[in-house]
Amino acid sequence: MSRTIKAAVSQSTAPSGNDAVAQTVRELIADVRARGDEAVRELSARFDRWEPASFRLDEARLAEIMNSLDPQVIEDIKTVQANVRRFAEAQRASMAEIEIESEPGVFLGHRHVPVRSVGAYIPGGRYPLTASAHMTIVTAKAAGVPRVVACTPPIRGEIPAATVAAMHLAGADEIHILGGVQAIAAMSVGTETMTPVDMLAGPGNAYVAEAKRQLFGEVGIDLFAGPTEILVVADDTADPFVAAVDLLSQAEHGPDSPAALITTSERVATAVQEHIDEILPGLQTGDIAGPAWRDHGQIVLADDLDEAYRIADTFAYEHVQILTENPREALDKMHVYGALFLGEGTCVSYGDKVIGTNHVLPTRGAARYTGGLWVGMYLRTVTYQEVRDPKASAALGELCGRAARVELFEGHARSGDVRAAKYAGAQLPWTDHYASAARV
Repeated sequence: MSRTIKAAVSQSTAPSGNDAVAQTVRELIADVRARGDEAVRELSARFDRWEPASFRLDEARLAEIMNSLDPQVIEDIKTVQANVRRFAEAQRASMAEIEIESEPGVFLGHRHVPVRSVGAYIPGGRYPLTASAHMTIVTAKAAGVPRVVACTPPIRGEIPAATVAAMHLAGADEIHILGGVQAIAAMSVGTETMTPVDMLAGPGNAYVAEAKRQLFGEVGIDLFAGPTEILVVADDTADPFVAAVDLLSQAEHGPDSPAALITTSERVATAVQEHIDEILPGLQTGDIAGPAWRDHGQIVLADDLDEAYRIADTFAYEHVQILTENPREALDKMHVYGALFLGEGTCVSYGDKVIGTNHVLPTRGAARYTGGLWVGMYLRTVTYQEVRDPKASAALGELCGRAARVELFEGHARSGDVRAAKYAGAQLPWTDHYASAARV
């Protein structure tokens, strides 16, 4: 039987679980809907102290920002985006379009058609988060989305140059220095100067997440996002120091970010806790990671790896790092997660920043029913049908007539009747059209 060595003090609440947040967001969206650009400008000044002549960056300003950055920063952004693009394009190539002849003369198929416009929200406020630009914009462009509108907030009253560079290099068609609910609302409902998008993507704070939740249906969204989660599964071969460092790497995302260790080794469990206690005082983001680990950190001791994997599935965390002797075993033993990180050679931070897989992943148990953001989320799989053989259409018409009348759908039945009569000479009891011979 497993036992808990360190339990979480509290559980993170869902974005929609705070009535005050929900009401505030509802009012802000209604304001933007009613007053458009005027409301956006007032809200930006109120929340971000940001009221430029234009929120949208023009080509001259973009060139100035790009030239202000260290060339190494630009080169690194290009390298990371190439990794993301390479994987997204491979995913896109794996999505075959099909057409089958389901029976003689009857052709059925599907195609993958890109969403026409996407709003990419790149969070900021405290730090420049270039990686979110890679994940949302590069992937959308790999899917073939023709118009990507990208919004990011100012940081302490300044344009986040590195984030803007990432947005620009990723292929954003419009870049706005605009954050918060006002950005989400403007992209979704539109204003005098912003044409609304069809879909929203990207993470954000509780207010941004709630805005996406409320606007879902009017626009599509990628995921309902919550605090970042990390789960490490370790056996006795794991390096406790590596596990401790990796747990804290995700705890620094926010004071409500859960971090958990499930291990079969009491030695590893004890050592990880000791290393975390040693590392936290010297960690620059310890003021965030410390409360996250204190309140949401967990350590569970399992009898064996099979039990560890079963427990890990109940967590349904977005990031699951496997530090075991045979890490690829988890591909078969685990079922509920956003992304797996197999072995000591990789880590969640690689996924967050550089390796190429998408870091927008399901949280708060959503891994039970969905994966993360990927090129397929920007594609609509649409079907088509064509009946080329009149005899096949006539046979389907007779079948449709019988099937529809079982459900008392006379109009549907008559659509079938018409084809049975026109193509095979069947009688129409409800009209004298096509009462003679078949027309083919």
